[in-house]
Amino acid sequence: MAFDTITLEIDGPIATITLNRPEAMNAFTHDMRDDVCAALDETDADDAVRAVIFTGAGRAFCAGADLSTGAETFNAVSQAKEQGELDDRDPRWRDSGGVMNLRIFQSIKPVIAAINGPAVGIGATMILPMDVRIAVTGAKMAYPFSRRGIAWDGAASWFLPRVVGVSTAMDWAMSGRTFRTEEAHQAGLVKALYETPDALLEAANAYAEELAATTAPVSVAVMRQMAWRMLGPHTPMDAHRIESKAILHAGMSPDAAEGVMSFLEKRPPEFPLKPSSDLPPWYPFWEEEEY
Repeated sequence: MAFDTITLEIDGPIATITLNRPEAMNAFTHDMRDDVCAALDETDADDAVRAVIFTGAGRAFCAGADLSTGAETFNAVSQAKEQGELDDRDPRWRDSGGVMNLRIFQSIKPVIAAINGPAVGIGATMILPMDVRIAVTGAKMAYPFSRRGIAWDGAASWFLPRVVGVSTAMDWAMSGRTFRTEEAHQAGLVKALYETPDALLEAANAYAEELAATTAPVSVAVMRQMAWRMLGPHTPMDAHRIESKAILHAGMSPDAAEGVMSFLEKRPPEFPLKPSSDLPPWYPFWEEEEY
C-alpha cells in the first residue's frame, strides 16, 4: 500500500514506519493518522513482522500538529464539512491523535520509538503507547498544550502518568515547558540515549532483531496487553487470575515446548504459533470496546 505521509519498509522481521513530512518537521495531520493506522493493520497481518520501529525523516521525529491553518488549527467544528447541532458524543469529534494512539496501543507486535529529533505535542504523546523508547541526545521535547490553550491529546492523560508518574507528568503538562531527551531519560520516559541518528537506528534494529530471534510472538503480543491493562485493577488478584489463564494455556502450547527444548539443546528457537491465527482462547480478556 502506498502512503502519503509515512513510509513503511519491511526488512525481514522488522518493519520501520517513518513519519515522512520532513519539510514540515513531520508535523501531524489527519492523513498521517490514517496512514499510521493502515500501516499497523499491515504489520499486524504479516506474521513475518516481529517488531515495528517508528522514526522520523529528516531532523525531527514529529514537531506536533500541523499549524498551517493558523487560529483554527484546533477548531475541529469550524473545519467540519458537515455542520449542524454539536454533539460531543458523536465519534466524528474523537481526538485524531487519540485515534492513532489507540491503534498503536492495540498493536499485536511490539513497537519501538526511535526518537531521532524534536518530539513535541502529538509527537511526544504518540510515543507513549509504544513499548520501548530510545532517543538521540539533546533533542527537544514538550507537551505544550497549556501554552496553546487546549488540553492534552493522544490519551496522554492516561498514558503519561503511568509511564513517568503523576508528579512528572503534571510538571510537563501544566508548564508546557520544553525539555531535552536527557531529562526524559532521567524520568524513565526514554530507555537509552545515542549520540547520532545512525547510532539510534542501529540500536533500535538490534533490539528488534533480538526480539525476533529469541522471543515467541504470541507471548509478546499477549504480555504487552497484560502489562498495560493490569495497571488499572485495585488488587494483585486480578493479575493473578489472568496470569493463571495465560500460563495454563501457554504451558500446553507448542511454543512452550519449543522454548524449553531450544534452551536445553542450545539452539535458536523456532516458535510455531502465529499472532494472526493462534492467540489463546481467553484473549482478548478485557471487554471489547469500539475505538
